[in-house]
Amino acid sequence: MSTSEVTRRTLLVSASTAISASRVMGANDRVRLGLLGSGSRGQHLVRMAKAAGGAEFVAVCDAWDERRREAIGVIGQQFPGAKPDETSDYRKVLERKDIDAVIVASTDHWHSRMTVDACRAGKDVYVEKPMTSLPMQGLDVVQAVKASQRIVQVGVQQRSISHFIEAKERFIDSGLLGPVHMVRTIWNANSGYLTPVPPGMETKPANLDWDAVLGWLPKRPWNPKMYFNRFAYWDFSTGGQTGGLFVHMVDVVHWYLGLTNPLSAVAIGGIYQYNDGRDTADNINFVVDYPKQVNVTFEATITDMIPRESADIVFMGEKGRLNIFRYGYRFLPRDGGEAITAKGGPEQAHMANFLACVGSRKAPNANAVDGHYGAMACHMGNLAYQKKQRIAWDAKWAV
Repeated sequence: MSTSEVTRRTLLVSASTAISASRVMGANDRVRLGLLGSGSRGQHLVRMAKAAGGAEFVAVCDAWDERRREAIGVIGQQFPGAKPDETSDYRKVLERKDIDAVIVASTDHWHSRMTVDACRAGKDVYVEKPMTSLPMQGLDVVQAVKASQRIVQVGVQQRSISHFIEAKERFIDSGLLGPVHMVRTIWNANSGYLTPVPPGMETKPANLDWDAVLGWLPKRPWNPKMYFNRFAYWDFSTGGQTGGLFVHMVDVVHWYLGLTNPLSAVAIGGIYQYNDGRDTADNINFVVDYPKQVNVTFEATITDMIPRESADIVFMGEKGRLNIFRYGYRFLPRDGGEAITAKGGPEQAHMANFLACVGSRKAPNANAVDGHYGAMACHMGNLAYQKKQRIAWDAKWAV
């Protein structure tokens, strides 16, 4: 697939409207899905769709034949009898009139483009976080969603998990936590940021289209480290641990406290341990400040690889403290009363919410505007890290 083919939009911007491109669904219909990007995350989302119920997969797209076949195997295990078509060109999936929605699980730099093209082709979209890899891409996605009236769910799954919803109602909305002025977010010891290159992959497989993987990025020789350990590289990820991890946590902060754009961001960090060709930091700290007198901090390291207690969001309220993440939550009242705790809920609820919204046309739990502002907190911190200066909010980033 050539660069001109990747960037050409003529096929997708047709005379027919995006709404007319999708079939009318009945109450008992299953959502017919195409998978764009069939690596480990895409395969995980296949399992989430199975657990959620109400879906079937009819097409799989990936630039590497082996990944496509792996995903087709997973689909066959999860959906016995399924025989999805396969392609290396995502536009062929979008052309199909029998597909209702697509799951975008590609590398970060493809998220916004595939989402925009899918909306223009009349498809609803579940797009992995971060929704964008560059600040201005969010405006393109939001505009495409508005113009096409498509459902877009961003993969910040905490918005649909039961204990997150419960904690918001119980401690934030009720006023029990009180006003919050500082939130600490921590995500250390994530082994996905140290993914090794499999033996024998120093030479590019003949059935892997590296130019298609790069897409709109500058052309370069095959780089197996970049392909397999993508979070170590700016071009394939949104700052590494920032766009991969902080985006989940800051989205919870936005949701709980009713925040959108930061006022400014500062950052410090560097490559302190893994001089392995990466260009994203292996140790990073952000401080992002918001209206309503709220500061949000972020810390991430792949130096301390102890998985226990390695990820948390801590809301510091005037009346107490709330620790919450996927493990569950713990609320400590300021007056010294007994802690209130709960265990985590199932992750597939977010995919279930998306599939339900495809049928009902109701707004999903994490829409494109949410995805834009969550990614913007990461972009601002990344810019602060790269420029080594405080970055202020720019009005041109607003949607």
